Amino acid sequence: METLRTLPGDDVRQIMWRFADRYDIQMALQSARSLARTLVARLVAEGARHTHEWTDHKAQLLEAFDSSGLTALFMDPHQGGFIEGPKNLALALVAFELSWVDAGAATCSLATNLALAPIHERGTPEQRDYYMSLCVPPQPGDDRKIYRGAFALTEPLPYVGVETNTLVGKIRIAEWEEGKEPIIQVDKRGRFITGMDFANFATCAVDTDDPRIKSSCIIIVEDTDEGLFDRGAPTLKMVHQLSSTRDPVFNLKVPASRIVGGYTVKDGVIVPNYTHSEIIGAVFHRTRVPVALMSTAKLLSAVEPVIRYQRQRFRGGDAVPGTPKYDLGIQQKPDAVLRLAEIWAMGEAGASLGFETARLFDQLDPSEKEKDRIFAEQGIVGPKSQISAQRKFEKMAIELLNLEAMPESERDAARFEELSNNPLVRYVVLESLANILCPGCKLWNTGQAANQMREAIALMGGYGITEDCPGFLFYKWTDTQLEATYEGPEAVQRRHLSLTMTNEVFLAKLRIWINQFTKLGQAKPETGAAIVAKAMEMWLWTLEFLHRCKDPSGARLYHNRRQNVCFPMADALCWVMASRCQVSDVMELAEKGPENPIVAEGLEGTLGFFSDLAVVQAAKAAGECAKVCANMVYGFGPQDEAEFDAFDALRSQLDRTLSGAALAKDRAGHALTQVMIPEALDYPL
Repeated sequence: METLRTLPGDDVRQIMWRFADRYDIQMALQSARSLARTLVARLVAEGARHTHEWTDHKAQLLEAFDSSGLTALFMDPHQGGFIEGPKNLALALVAFELSWVDAGAATCSLATNLALAPIHERGTPEQRDYYMSLCVPPQPGDDRKIYRGAFALTEPLPYVGVETNTLVGKIRIAEWEEGKEPIIQVDKRGRFITGMDFANFATCAVDTDDPRIKSSCIIIVEDTDEGLFDRGAPTLKMVHQLSSTRDPVFNLKVPASRIVGGYTVKDGVIVPNYTHSEIIGAVFHRTRVPVALMSTAKLLSAVEPVIRYQRQRFRGGDAVPGTPKYDLGIQQKPDAVLRLAEIWAMGEAGASLGFETARLFDQLDPSEKEKDRIFAEQGIVGPKSQISAQRKFEKMAIELLNLEAMPESERDAARFEELSNNPLVRYVVLESLANILCPGCKLWNTGQAANQMREAIALMGGYGITEDCPGFLFYKWTDTQLEATYEGPEAVQRRHLSLTMTNEVFLAKLRIWINQFTKLGQAKPETGAAIVAKAMEMWLWTLEFLHRCKDPSGARLYHNRRQNVCFPMADALCWVMASRCQVSDVMELAEKGPENPIVAEGLEGTLGFFSDLAVVQAAKAAGECAKVCANMVYGFGPQDEAEFDAFDALRSQLDRTLSGAALAKDRAGHALTQVMIPEALDYPL
């Protein structure tokens, strides 16, 4: 039987992650890979991570980002960039490539983008063009320095730690002469702020400390402003040491035009057009996706070193080339390869979830701008007003989803076209999915990758970590733990999901997925789609159970503040969503693979292996989901026996879908003993 011949190359990934026709993105990816596997790898090997100080050694990264084009990746062409339109997938792929070697380098690359993100998402056109144009490398003959930025959100609060809702940073009116622009006094202390060693400007979240300023906002400060721009002490961090992190102090006077998104003056009061939380919501909605994929890259990058270690370190002194002991080492034992198959399967699921989310945001970006334009014309401003207005389109969004899922010959074509062309309906659909996939990938990819990286290190043993792959895997493991924390720790993502996973538009889409995957599982049982379908069905049934049932005290089982209910359900949803995305990517490879002559050669083996990994992961996801659901149904005291019977029947059906899953893992493990790997690691040590 044909099996996986070599580790999957770019042609396979371009199909699975849907950028085969995007040469601009492919070029950016190649630039990131070249930089990661030369300079970044060398910095790590030479010990640059051994200090949290920003050094000249590390500063080489900035010049490399500039010369490779990565610095300009975030900008539009008229600002000096080279990719027109949304860039979420491009940024995600670059972060993935850099993190393949070191996530700190990826964070360093993304620091200025994060500083620019508030301006990009909610800044005025003038603010966007001014700052984003300054942040691209100067062209020959262009006599200016490049701007670099930092995003100052978190800060210390006594006895509390960090808090993003209660801001200690303040602004007040310093000067406001008749007929002139107000001057704002900014007082801000930042903590764990990335990029501060070289930042020329910072976007700071601040609250009002003056009755003449109505609300919080995000404001831009520069190192040339009047006052104190103190970069602060280096953060004593143990991870991501290739990025700069300090605790800055700002005490500056800036013009009111630096308020991100602008302001209006009403009855002598400055009214920022956006509060800081409105801007942060839009920013983190997108920037969390690359972070999720940074963890996934580490997991997938661990596969090749582990294979090499398993084969070469366990040959012994007397093994002869051509013998099983020489060729396979410890891979002669099933446990070694079966555990590695689980690691690879989870990495694939994380990549599928993360890149599907990035692609979704590439669709959402223009849709959101159109929604904002329409609402602005209608005088609907502010998030509460917009959310209220969007609710009117939810029924139409559900109708659109149902029409979309129907065979073309059976649906009302005119109505389908009408709803498809309604920008607000399309936006409501996309937003409902983004509100699941974004927190889902940030929560699941980082948290589960941290757990699974421990497994990868356990497979390497002492020599593997200290000599064969010195430092790298251990660094990656510890870096992953940080990624599970920053840009919103796990509890924040679970909280987000607990509010959005009951959205009726999303639940309508979930029901459609269940039907589609049930049919796919019947037609192609080797994909694992039937397992995923039944897991999604069980999750949905349990959610409905939690809504209709109460505990012995009469309290509702599902409430977004009952976190021992909604948080585990959020975790379970992430498992099945990741598995659903993985199966979809395998189906994409099956459909498009034959069209690519490079992929077509050996496609049977590649496809069989990825299908087996999908089944392995689906079985694991179903088990995690079933465990959570059983605890929800049985864990809160006696319920109607009919409820238990219904759940038991569903559980039994789920178990039956696992038929053959262990054999799929056996095949995947065997494939790992046959796959060819390069003679040397893909980057220097």
